Amino acid sequence: MNTPEPAGIEAILASAVTEVLVMSAGAAPIGQFRAVDRENLARGVRYRVLFPDSVRLSTKVGRMALAGACVRTDVEIPVEAVVIDGTTALLPGQPTGVAAFRLPGVVTATLELFGRLWSTAVPLTPVDEVPADGPLTWRERDLMTLLYTGHTDESAAMKLGISVRTVRRMVADIMNRLGARSRFQAGAKAAGQGWLMARAG
Repeated sequence: MNTPEPAGIEAILASAVTEVLVMSAGAAPIGQFRAVDRENLARGVRYRVLFPDSVRLSTKVGRMALAGACVRTDVEIPVEAVVIDGTTALLPGQPTGVAAFRLPGVVTATLELFGRLWSTAVPLTPVDEVPADGPLTWRERDLMTLLYTGHTDESAAMKLGISVRTVRRMVADIMNRLGARSRFQAGAKAAGQGWLMARAG
């Protein structure tokens, strides 16, 4: 383990070849979107980033998604961490710094936690993929159509290739945005605006 300076963190990030994984509670330095991250994305390094739902609509999160990062959110992200190419983990140091770990046990544990959170987190759709004629993304339209035409959470999740937990979180988010007090009301509002997808059934 060593404690790199900010320039050292950027050098470690710049060494990425295939993938950078980020878990961020939304405010700590580890989750910052740096120039080096944009450069990595531009040269083909894959980014998968986890944020809490509370910052889902923030400008920073939107910028990361639009730059090409795969961003998902969950109710809570319990740890700040970055893993570069599956070999180096950046974790919070004491008192406010960042420590770099290359110990296989530390890296593997961080990767396993990331994998568990990623599998149930909700994908963020970049702003430019939101349909211009309504507040629902294409996937949200598909989900609402499936539910509105009688599918259960479980069957909708299977058709969309997501977890039941993700379906329920997406529905809660849609209800909040549409100002609906129930699923039925949300479906009725979406149908009334012509936002449901004819192809889903």
